[in-house]
Amino acid sequence: MQKINLVYGTVYGSAQYVAETFATEFAERNMEHQLWQPNELVGWQPAEDELLIVVCATTGNGDLPDDILPWFTELKDKAPYLPNLQYALVGLGDSSYEHFCGAIIQFEELLQELGAKPLYQTLKIDACETMEPEVDAKVWLDGIVPA
Repeated sequence: MQKINLVYGTVYGSAQYVAETFATEFAERNMEHQLWQPNELVGWQPAEDELLIVVCATTGNGDLPDDILPWFTELKDKAPYLPNLQYALVGLGDSSYEHFCGAIIQFEELLQELGAKPLYQTLKIDACETMEPEVDAKVWLDGIVPA
């Protein structure tokens, strides 16, 4: 399997913890990966021969967290054509809000506009249903990269 780039946007740390959990899983499986810190993303464009996994919480009215917003905006403004990029998305949200997982929906729309292709179905984790999003995320991850 190709190198995996893990990107996250977080408000209270849950999305970061899920991304770190993925990084630990990849390390245990001897899979090449890189966990990008949000402040490292400006100026970075995902390589099309690598897999991109985005884990993102939602804040406000379906908004992106402040830590990942600059990178999202940069990708949107530059609009690089990425037809060979494969991605997988994990959204964290609260279904009691009107725009449940709005941030990951924005990422999904942007990546599709850039020509990228989903590798797997988007996972939307509801804080009303689970207190440990990393548990649901690990089950989802096994669908992409079986143990």
